[in-house]
Amino acid sequence: MTGSSLSRFFVYAGFEMNQKYIASVLCENRNRPEMHCNGKCYLMKKLKQAEEKEKRQEENNFKKGLHEIVAVYEKISFDPISSLLEKKKHQYIRFDLPDCSFEILHPPPAPTYLNLPV
Repeated sequence: MTGSSLSRFFVYAGFEMNQKYIASVLCENRNRPEMHCNGKCYLMKKLKQAEEKEKRQEENNFKKGLHEIVAVYEKISFDPISSLLEKKKHQYIRFDLPDCSFEILHPPPAPTYLNLPV
């Protein structure tokens, strides 16, 4: 935003400082004094060029920012399945089941010292 106002300022300042030269040499209407152009056609052309340059620069800045965002995203994004396969490709994990017993479990016997009637 600041750059656009500064570029216009410099175009206007350059025009004001060199208006006599612009009106006598660079003006498209210098041979038609009845139009009272005094170089304003040249000023308008330069202002339009400055505006187009600013637009191109803004588009380039936007594209550059977009490319940077995409580059960062590509660095942090990954395919989880392929990354797991790559990591586990050469690693073997040993997993043993616990030994099984086929005995039938019974509750513990009642203590004999209680002498409970049955």
